[in-house]
Amino acid sequence: MPVPVWALLGFATWTVLLLLFTVGVYRWSRILTGRAPISEFKSYTIDGEDWYRRSMRAHANCIENLPVFGAIVLAIYVSGAGGPTINYLSITILVARILQSLVHVCLEQTDFMVFVRFAFFLLQLVSFLSLIVIVVRHAGVTA
Repeated sequence: MPVPVWALLGFATWTVLLLLFTVGVYRWSRILTGRAPISEFKSYTIDGEDWYRRSMRAHANCIENLPVFGAIVLAIYVSGAGGPTINYLSITILVARILQSLVHVCLEQTDFMVFVRFAFFLLQLVSFLSLIVIVVRHAGVTA
């Protein structure tokens, strides 16, 4: 399986694990210990501890970016583009996503931490755009 497809699978896996081990653990631990009824968790409001609210946002960030990365990886796969630069950028996206999520969930969000989190997001955006340019150039050469 090509590296970009593995990176996409890693991104999807991270999205699920983030949900399970943050939001899921928080909610089910409260429900199973009787501290909250199952109906307490409304989709239109995010109540709870600060790290839990940040976890919800970090998971939403993953969900928002997963289809973008998926579309890019599909274009890479269909176009037949490949090579070390594509592999490096794909891995960079996965690692930056994981680090962005960890900074978001695990650390108090001071100005510096928000800057660090944004830097990881910016790295993903630059990598997305770089991959798009590579695919478009490759498609132009093979068309």
